[in-house]
Amino acid sequence: MKRALFASAAVVTLLVAGIAKADSVTVDMNAISAKGVGGSIGTVMIEDAPNGGVYLHLRIKPEALTPGPHGFHVHQNGSCDAADKDGKMVAGLAAGGHYDPDGAGKHMGPAGGGHKGDLPVIFSHVDDDGAVEIYETKYDARLSVAELKGKSLMIHAGGDNYSDEPAALGGGGARVACGVIPG
Repeated sequence: MKRALFASAAVVTLLVAGIAKADSVTVDMNAISAKGVGGSIGTVMIEDAPNGGVYLHLRIKPEALTPGPHGFHVHQNGSCDAADKDGKMVAGLAAGGHYDPDGAGKHMGPAGGGHKGDLPVIFSHVDDDGAVEIYETKYDARLSVAELKGKSLMIHAGGDNYSDEPAALGGGGARVACGVIPG
């Protein structure tokens, strides 16, 4: 009987330890421009979901983004710095392209078979009193916190149609906010 109780306690301890090991990180998001990284606009907390994938909990200041949809992606490099492209500095270019470890080479959205860095679109809301804080949770089944560490999160000026047509990478346009995912 004592052995059975001890074995049961050991199993419960292992199960609880396994549950407690779900990983999470908080990413400080900053405004970016061709001049470099600017001030804080909020945070994104990324946590492993119990059955796989990640939850992304966004808390963004109301004045940080224009109202409407914004492309949201994981980029391959852990940098938000501006970089030179054809003699012109470009905001967040040091972050590289969308995270694409499988070499899909396509932008197909979070449910598609393209870049793993394609995340669900963010919607900046406005009410009668002005902009309200963006506080929402997104989910992506293809990612884990461990694989995202050392990469960057990017918010684009415009929306994202999850296609490379009619504009490349969903048509999100300029990079306006970025955060490096702690490793």
